[in-house]
Amino acid sequence: MPNFTQNQLEKITTDIFEAGGVPSDEAAIIGELLVASNLAGHDSHGVLRIPQYIGLIESGLIQPGAPLEIERESPSHALINGNWGFGHVIAQKAMSLAIEKAKSSTISAISVYNCNHIGRIGSYPMMAAEADMVGITMVNAGGTALYVAPFGGRDGRLATNPIAIATPTREGHPMLLDITSSVVAQGKIRVALNRGDSVPLGWLMNSEGEPTSNPEDLMESPPGALLPLGGIVGHKGYALGLMIDILGGALSGAGCSGSGNTRLQNGVLMIALDIANFTSLDDFYEHVDGLVDHVKASPTAPGFDEILTPGEIEARQTADRLREGIPIDDETWRQIRETAAEVGISELEF
Repeated sequence: MPNFTQNQLEKITTDIFEAGGVPSDEAAIIGELLVASNLAGHDSHGVLRIPQYIGLIESGLIQPGAPLEIERESPSHALINGNWGFGHVIAQKAMSLAIEKAKSSTISAISVYNCNHIGRIGSYPMMAAEADMVGITMVNAGGTALYVAPFGGRDGRLATNPIAIATPTREGHPMLLDITSSVVAQGKIRVALNRGDSVPLGWLMNSEGEPTSNPEDLMESPPGALLPLGGIVGHKGYALGLMIDILGGALSGAGCSGSGNTRLQNGVLMIALDIANFTSLDDFYEHVDGLVDHVKASPTAPGFDEILTPGEIEARQTADRLREGIPIDDETWRQIRETAAEVGISELEF
């Protein structure tokens, strides 16, 4: 299993996308965000996606360099047509716009359609947190990628429909919630397949509605399905997924699950809130710090060593991988090298 530094993996990724016809500025953004996912331990949204995205470029489903078009706008909102450009690039620009609008309007909302897969959505509200704001991102799949069964059902009717919320803290990493409304992201099934691993019971059901630990069951014909978040209270994850489908897909016009759309896209909602227009940053941080201290002071239950806050695991994983390197499983590395050869890079340099 090869191991890479952040700079090495970003160069590999950027070089492949530039060779695949992506403008250099966009390739750099994609390389940065994919590798950031690997650093945080979310390999499902990292460089594993390189072959997928190159394939989408080759099939015309991603248009590198496509202009971002603002179709409707006010001081506190915008509707963006991404014109089928790279999702990571569009999403970064959308959150940047949300932050700028929130500076004058306190709260802003940006809705996006005709936008390809934006990757790990936690990256975008973190931009707001770094600007002393609260950031919120919700994403559906525009009516495609129907991997998730509704509560009580046994076939895929919804996408994984994630939500991410980030808030700044006085010191250290921002607080970051980044979850799917399904038990797990579909990309984690890809990771398990590439590694030849089974998955925990409770993630998947097969086409007969039976629990399974075989990731291949999701890819069979007829396919199995991911379960909604929540286990025996999966109605909560199911309901969350429905609402994100509406806020991501209906509000933007990207479309909701069941619309019959076949072209993969993300319907996106970005929200930014300027904390200083609600309360002073010092007061906000005092409340957040007090909350963190309060929950971390809880006696630990059997099997636990400490209480963690949202985003803390990813922050530690990032520190570890910056120090020790980013491991890439052999099958994913084989696929990346094969994709590099397809775009004319005979030998990857890093």
